[in-house]
Amino acid sequence: MNRRGRILATARLELAELARSRLPVFSFALPAAISALLIVIGMRESNVLGFTGMGRVLLSLCHVLILILPLTALLGAGTTLNRARDDGLLELMFSLPLDRGEYYVAITATRYLALTAPIVVAIGALGLLGRAVFGQPIPLEFLARTTAIAASLTWSFAAIGLAISTITFNQAKSLIYLLSTWVLAVAVVDFGMIGLMLQWRIDPRAVFILACLNPVQCARMALLSAAEPSLGVLGPVGFYLANHVGTNALFALGIAQPILIGLIAWTIGLRAFLRGDLV
Repeated sequence: MNRRGRILATARLELAELARSRLPVFSFALPAAISALLIVIGMRESNVLGFTGMGRVLLSLCHVLILILPLTALLGAGTTLNRARDDGLLELMFSLPLDRGEYYVAITATRYLALTAPIVVAIGALGLLGRAVFGQPIPLEFLARTTAIAASLTWSFAAIGLAISTITFNQAKSLIYLLSTWVLAVAVVDFGMIGLMLQWRIDPRAVFILACLNPVQCARMALLSAAEPSLGVLGPVGFYLANHVGTNALFALGIAQPILIGLIAWTIGLRAFLRGDLV
């Protein structure tokens, strides 16, 4: 069997394991349930920051995705190798004519597919449901941009999770590191940036540069610019971004920066897996 055949055979085994673990079901059920809740909220007559109906749903979706996608990706990929070590799967797999790089590529592809495909389906279902409920046209451009950003953000944190799973042998420690990564990326950075802005009134350009260091912030700016191009919800920083950076540049940044962070993390994880101990 050639290299490609070995990778595909390993990927099929991993997909069967994922089906038993119900990860794809969870990856679809969580955003689908939240989307349905947003539809119900959007049907109310009250508005939030001037947004009603489908516009309110899309704006809320932007804020929800940046919270759940990193956590889902980290937990979905971050315990993969730890569980394989504890179950003795790694020893079994490498008793076969399969090298470490092929195995790492196979589990990366299957985990990413299992995490991304349900989200894509849920976003498409949101557009159809929104049209049925509100009678408004399906915002195809926004849904396409949201899908691309969600895929890049999922890749970033799935790769980070795999790297943590590779470097950390203890499953309990790995879980702590995964949750700490999520808190740092989603919560601490937000609070820290807000504190800096309130305390020292930092120039919007400096805030933008700081935000670009975090894939979650890049995805947030790209999603909000797709839902509301004027970015009025971000205040002075949003005014600066809308007039000096532009929607297309923010979208490109929201795609490229998470992909780059993911590639760096994946490379670190692969090097550690190739050179480190298996058990």
